[in-house]
Amino acid sequence: MQCFIHPTAIVDDGAEIGDNTKIWHWTHISAGAKIGRDCSFGQNVFVANHVTIGNNCKIQNNVSVYDNIILGDDVFCGPSMVFTNVYNPRSHVSRKNEYRNTIVKRGVTFGANCTIVCGIKIEEYAFIAAGAVVNKNVKRFALMAGVPAKQIGWISKHGERLDLPLSGNGKAVCKGDGSTYELHNGELTNIDSQ
Repeated sequence: MQCFIHPTAIVDDGAEIGDNTKIWHWTHISAGAKIGRDCSFGQNVFVANHVTIGNNCKIQNNVSVYDNIILGDDVFCGPSMVFTNVYNPRSHVSRKNEYRNTIVKRGVTFGANCTIVCGIKIEEYAFIAAGAVVNKNVKRFALMAGVPAKQIGWISKHGERLDLPLSGNGKAVCKGDGSTYELHNGELTNIDSQ
């Protein structure tokens, strides 16, 4: 394993960590975690046992990635954003056998202090605004904001807002990288990558 582990970090025996991953101050990686290459874990991050994290993910300060969370490649978790894994927690009721899977696909961005309610799927390159509370599945390239989060637009792989309606049909070009997107019946596709 060719990675950087800060002296204050704890990486339990058995954790799988890919090459060139950096684990910074006071971070704890549990024994059962599976982490890809080229990732970065900021200060005070916790990664539980039943977690899979893809390649090139950035987990910023104060994020906990609890059991039953699956992150695809290129996911960005902003500072202090929150994942959950129990839908109806009670201190006096053990619900460890009721964890709900949260599946996050490639390229998703989570803004600072957003909250992700467990048991949902967030599709490729969705962008969750800072402070949003997401409690339902999210379409690919969807820009989500608010409490509870609602789709307020579309966003490109490059992270630029696209001039398209929320539903229906249309085409748009990303101002950042010039790639073209097509909206058809409420589903957005990057036609340059097909």
